Amino acid sequence: MEGNQSWIAEFILLGFQLSEDMELLLFVIFILLYTFNLLANGMILGLISLDPRLHTPMYYFLSHLAITDVAYASSHLPNMLENLMVSYLAFASVECLTLVVMSYDRFVAICHPLQYTVMMNWRVCTLLAVACWACGFSLAIVQVSLFLRLPFCGPQKVNHFFCEIRSVLKVTCGETWINDIFLLADGVFILIAPISLVLVSYVRILRAILKIQSKEGRKKAFSTCSSHLCVVGFYFGIVLMVYMIPDDDNREEPQKILFLFYTFFNPLLNPLIYSLRNAQVKAAFHRVLKKKRTQGRLMV
Repeated sequence: MEGNQSWIAEFILLGFQLSEDMELLLFVIFILLYTFNLLANGMILGLISLDPRLHTPMYYFLSHLAITDVAYASSHLPNMLENLMVSYLAFASVECLTLVVMSYDRFVAICHPLQYTVMMNWRVCTLLAVACWACGFSLAIVQVSLFLRLPFCGPQKVNHFFCEIRSVLKVTCGETWINDIFLLADGVFILIAPISLVLVSYVRILRAILKIQSKEGRKKAFSTCSSHLCVVGFYFGIVLMVYMIPDDDNREEPQKILFLFYTFFNPLLNPLIYSLRNAQVKAAFHRVLKKKRTQGRLMV
């Protein structure tokens, strides 16, 4: 207590203002999506682990992307505010940075093929992966630390289905200009800079592909990065619509729907795109199935 103000220590998430039947339908839909997310990303991780032909830098980073997708979708389940906010901020940042590293890997593979094994050796890959995770969690911890210093004296209701930081900041009764500055800085570091680097990488990749003389060579080069380009387009497109458009109270419901897509659909799309568009992943899947069937026949 301070004066006549009573401080609050918990929030009520309003979620979607829907009927009970619609809520039940959405619950069934999203629990199925979450289950498919676990299965699809688990399949990607299993294939990369079991097939030695996928033990390359590209699939090493893809395995980190799969882990991030599972963790990000799962981070909305805990109830504790601090854990929830750290998780979703950290895993969203890690995914952005991992996509940038994957674009750099494709750039080196296509633009500098003779130096690829030197430039993308396992030491470099490990350092890049560690840097993505370290930066993601460091940025999240800074944001949550700044958030927890704020006083909250009401209202207690947050118009969202999870503790999204901008929605929670609206119910604070303290000054949030420091938080706003750091959110803007994070947006530049996690969104604007990565998108710029990805665009520069793919412009140079496109130039290198166009210089390839044979039609088959151009097709093969493009196929190696088309899956990643689709994932980048989906991911950053939705993130830009959610975060880079100014807040508007009249757009809160559409924004929550975009967040649902961002949270549940996007992590599911990544393994589906890599499974359907990537010949190496499909070939690895068939090899694993064939191996399991052969082992089963030998046991019989």
